[in-house]
Amino acid sequence: MGGSKTRKTHTFLVVFFFLVVNFSFAKNDLAFSPPDNFLIDCGSSQDTTLDDGRVFKSDSSTRSYLETNEEVQVSADSLLVNTSSSAVRLYKTARILPSESKYTLHISHPGWHWIRLYFYPLPHPKYNLNDAVFTVAADEFVLLHEFSVRDNSSVVFKEYLFNLTDERFSLIFKPIKNSYAFINAIEVVSAPASLISDSAATLPQGGTFNGLFNYAFEVSYRLNVGGGIVSPKNDTLSRTWFPDTPFNTFPQGAQAVSVPPSTVKFREGGASPYIAPPWVYATADQMADSETVLPNFNLTWEMSVDPGFSYLVRMHFCDIVSKSLNDLYFNVYINDMIGVSSLDLSSLTGGLSTAYYADFVVNASAITNSSVRVQVGTASGIESGLANAILNGLEVIKMSNIDGSLNGFFAADVSHGVSIMKILAGIGLAMGVSAMLLLAISFIRWQKRPQDWQKRNSFSSWLLPLQGNTNSTFFSSKSGSRRSSMFGSRKSKSGYSGFFSNQGFGRYFGLAELQNATQNFDEKAVIGVGGFGKVYIGDLEDGTKTAIKRGNHSSQQGINEFQTEIQMLSKLRHRHLVSLIGFSDENSEMILVYEYMSNGPLRDHLYGSTLPTLSWKQRLEICIGAARGLHYLHTGASQPIIHRDVKTTNILLDENFVAKVSDFGLSKAASVDQGHVSTAVKGSFGYLDPEYFRKQQLTEKSDVYSFGVVLFEVLCARSVINPALPREQVSLAEWAMQWHRKGMIEKIIDPKIVGTINSGSLKKYVEAAEKCLAEYGVDRPGMGDVLWNLEYALQLQEASSEAEALDDKSTNLIDLEKPSKANSGGESAATAVAINDDSEVTVGSPIFSQLANGR
Repeated sequence: MGGSKTRKTHTFLVVFFFLVVNFSFAKNDLAFSPPDNFLIDCGSSQDTTLDDGRVFKSDSSTRSYLETNEEVQVSADSLLVNTSSSAVRLYKTARILPSESKYTLHISHPGWHWIRLYFYPLPHPKYNLNDAVFTVAADEFVLLHEFSVRDNSSVVFKEYLFNLTDERFSLIFKPIKNSYAFINAIEVVSAPASLISDSAATLPQGGTFNGLFNYAFEVSYRLNVGGGIVSPKNDTLSRTWFPDTPFNTFPQGAQAVSVPPSTVKFREGGASPYIAPPWVYATADQMADSETVLPNFNLTWEMSVDPGFSYLVRMHFCDIVSKSLNDLYFNVYINDMIGVSSLDLSSLTGGLSTAYYADFVVNASAITNSSVRVQVGTASGIESGLANAILNGLEVIKMSNIDGSLNGFFAADVSHGVSIMKILAGIGLAMGVSAMLLLAISFIRWQKRPQDWQKRNSFSSWLLPLQGNTNSTFFSSKSGSRRSSMFGSRKSKSGYSGFFSNQGFGRYFGLAELQNATQNFDEKAVIGVGGFGKVYIGDLEDGTKTAIKRGNHSSQQGINEFQTEIQMLSKLRHRHLVSLIGFSDENSEMILVYEYMSNGPLRDHLYGSTLPTLSWKQRLEICIGAARGLHYLHTGASQPIIHRDVKTTNILLDENFVAKVSDFGLSKAASVDQGHVSTAVKGSFGYLDPEYFRKQQLTEKSDVYSFGVVLFEVLCARSVINPALPREQVSLAEWAMQWHRKGMIEKIIDPKIVGTINSGSLKKYVEAAEKCLAEYGVDRPGMGDVLWNLEYALQLQEASSEAEALDDKSTNLIDLEKPSKANSGGESAATAVAINDDSEVTVGSPIFSQLANGR
C-alpha cells in the first residue's frame, strides 16, 4: 500500500508540475507542420477550432471531397457522455450516410499519414445511430468491418497510420443492407518520414522484420509511463498519451520519477521529439525499493489486444535515474520473451537523460491470452551500481493482416476506378481460358477413363496426369487441387495407385478399407492429435496393426505436409525412421498409413503420464536411436534431408523401446552447393534454432540444435517451455545451460533417476547437449559426432554397471574421478578396465571394440 500511495503522490506532482512550469520546449517550437492537413468536422455548418489550435473545416467548405447519393446532417447542443477530450466539440455534429459513400482526398506529399476517425451516436428523429452497422475501408485496407456504436456513454476514437503512395486517397463508408453509416469528424494528416522505419526487431527468437512500409497500423495503446495525460496540445504530432496506471499489474513495485522536460536531450539519428514529446521522456516508472517488495520482480504492464494480428511494440526509454554512465543495466521482455538483454542506455545514447526508443514486431503466434505483456527487470550477473529498471513510454500498434485488414479477416470490397476494372477484366479472361483448357483436359481423360471408374470415387484416380510417369501437371498451382498434381492415374488393380507404385511411393489404400480398419474413424481409436490431424490405431485385413493419420480438412498446410511425407518417406528406409506403409486420397481425403509404434511418443514416458519411468540406460539407447535416424537423414540419403521439427513427440518407440524418428511433413532437402535452404521459419517453439529464425536459412545444424533441447528434456523430464515457472526457468534450454555453467547440472536431473547415473556418463552426455546448443551453427557438431558421444556415454554407464555387479566390495557406482590401475593378477581386461572421461580409448580396449561393433 505504501508503494501505491507513493506512486499516486508522484503522479500528482508530475501533473501539477506540467501545469504550472513554463519550459523551453513549447509546442510551437517543436510541432510538425504537415504538408497534407485535411481536418473535417462532418455535419458542422461552421469551422471548429480546438484548444490545441487545430481548425476543422465545416461541411460546406469540404463538400467537394464527398461522393454520395444521399446524406443527412445531425447536430446536438450537448452530449449524453461526460468526456474530458479536448476534441469534444467534434462529437456534437455528424453526417449520416444511408448508402455507400466515399471521401476522396488529393495527397500532395506521399508518405506516412495519420487517419483519425471520430464516432458518437447522436440522437436523430429518423435514424437511430446506435443501430447503424457499416464497414469503413481506406483504399485497399479494411479499417472497420460491420462496425457499430451501441453505447452512448462514451465516444469512439480510432487512430491509424498509413504509408500513402498514391496521389488520391479514399475513405469508403459502406452500410450493411437496410442500415446506414455515420461519421463525426475525419483527420488525414501527414506524419514525419522518420516516424516508422521499414524494419524492427522481431519476436519470438530475435531477428529482423523487414517491410513495415507495406503495412497499415492502428494505434491500440499509447501510454505515458509514470506521468499524467499528455494532450494533443502538448504533443508534437497532436497525439494523446494516457497514464499507464490502469495497465500496471504490479503498482506496488513501481515508483514514479520525473525531471523537468527541458533536461531531456535528443541526439541525431536517435529518438526525436516527433517520436515522442519531451513530456514522455521526462517521466518514468522505476523499480521500488527492493526491501519493501519482493527481492526479484519485474515491472509489468499488460494490455488486451485482438488475437490473430501481429503488433508493433514501441518502448521509450530515457535514463533520468542514474548519476553516472554505464550504471544501469536491465532486461526487456515481451510476452515472456527476451527483447533486450542487459540494456545499457548510456552506451547507446552516449549520455544520461537522452531519449531512446526500441521497436519490436511481435508475431501473431506469440500473442497468448489475447494480451501483450511488457516487462522490465534487473539484469542478472551484471556488476552495476543500480539494481533497477525503467520505462518512460509505451505504444502498442496493431499491424494489418494478410487480407489487408485491421478488423478481422475481411478484404476490402470497394471500387477503385478504371484501373481496377482493367485488372479484373484481365483476371476474368485468364480464368476463362483456364476453364476452357480444364474442360478440354477433362474431356480427354473422360474418353480414357478406367473401366471401374464408378467404383473408385477419387478425384485423382483418372483425371491427372495424362501419362503415368508425368511429374508435373496443369494442377501444380498453389490451390486446393494441387494435390492432384502428384497423384497420377491408378491401375485397375484394387488398392494400388499406378502412378505411385511406379514411383515406389507405397501402397494405395481405398477409403473403405481404412474405415473398416478404424471402425469408421471411431474416436475411441484415436491415439494422438497433431497439426495435420488425428492419428488412429487400425487393424488391416491381414491383422497388421497400423497408425493411420487422417488430415484435417480445415488445415491449410495439410496438402504440403501430405505430399512431403509421401515423397520423403518413400525414399527413406532405416531402422530408426518410422516406415510409411501407404496412403489414400479418395474422396479428397489425405490419409497416411504408418507402421504402428506401440509405446508411443518419447515425451509420454518422460512426464505428464503414469507410464513407468525409463531408466538412464533406456534413455541413452533411445537418444542413440534417434541420433542414428537423424544422422542417416543428414548423410545416408542421396541428398541431405533436414527434418525441421525434431522434438520428443516426433520420436516414437516400438514394443522393444527402439526409437524411430517420425513426422516428415516439414522436412526439406538441403542444397549440396549452398549448405542451407532459404525458407520461411517453421518448427516448434522451444526447439527452434535461433540462427535459423534470424537468417531464415535452414541447415542440418538446425536439427542438431533441436536435438540438443531433446537431450536436456530427456535428462530433466520437463517441458521445454513452461510459462508458469519463474522467468529464469521458463526455457529449459537456457535453464539447463545456466546450471551446467555452474557445474551443478545434477541439481535439475529427473528425480526418478537421480543416483543411478554414472558421473562420467552424465558428463559426456551433457557435453554433447551443450555443444548442440551453440549459438551459431558452425560451432555445433554434426549428428555423427553427437552419436559418438552418446554411445560413449552409454559405454561408460554399462561399464559402471558391470563393475558394480562383479565387485561386491566396490561402491554402488565406479568412482570415475579416481580411475583404478590395471589389475596385474591376471584379471580379465573386461573386469579390470577403469573408465575415465578424460582418458583415451585405444583400439585394443573393450570399449572401442564395442563401439566398432555399432553398439
